Amino acid sequence: MKNIGIVAHSAEGGALCFITACREGAVHLGEHMHPTIFLSCIPMGLSMDAWLSGDHDTVANYLTQGVEQVAKAGADFFVCPDNTAHIVLEKIASELPIPGLHIADVVAGEMVSRGWKHAALLGTKWTMTGPVYAQSLEKRNLEYSVPDESMREKLNDAIFDELCQGIFSEASTELFVEAIRDLQSRGADCAILGCTEIPLIITPENSPLPVLDSTRLLAAHAVQLALKDELLMESGWIN
Repeated sequence: MKNIGIVAHSAEGGALCFITACREGAVHLGEHMHPTIFLSCIPMGLSMDAWLSGDHDTVANYLTQGVEQVAKAGADFFVCPDNTAHIVLEKIASELPIPGLHIADVVAGEMVSRGWKHAALLGTKWTMTGPVYAQSLEKRNLEYSVPDESMREKLNDAIFDELCQGIFSEASTELFVEAIRDLQSRGADCAILGCTEIPLIITPENSPLPVLDSTRLLAAHAVQLALKDELLMESGWIN
């Protein structure tokens, strides 16, 4: 059984990924059992100014430290339960000491398996307009739509001002529901919760569209990978 390294960026997303992996392990291995999991959580606050200024080199330094920490602890591969962080991780994946499981590839693969064709993509403003999901979806011939700029800013503010700090308001929940409903009217048949904190307020029960919960999907796939008897590459993204 392989060891999993969780490289957290936000505390809320990292915690959800961790507990999901533990529970998924019990499904496969029995009560109280799961693969060994090593967790690194360098404070996201150290990277926030760099995100705002577009200084990806600084962000890369902190993410690299996180991967190195779980690798030294004994992780065979890492997952990062932060969709936006993959913008930077994609640039440095080949230089990291252990391979990683790409969150957008996991989600896009799940979308294919469920037969959906057009996703409503929600997340930080960088995730909604950046390359991470665009690349993973387009190479599978899948479509996606994002909210307009005004809504993107509102969602981004809700993520950083509330969700990342453990604040879950009815107003923000309604805001995300409104965004999904609008994208549904534009042809979306599913909603990618492309920020690890969104699943804390948006669920299959309150979403106008079926959801792809990036955090829980990543955790579940990490456990499944840990249980497989196959060799991994030394670095880069695991196919």
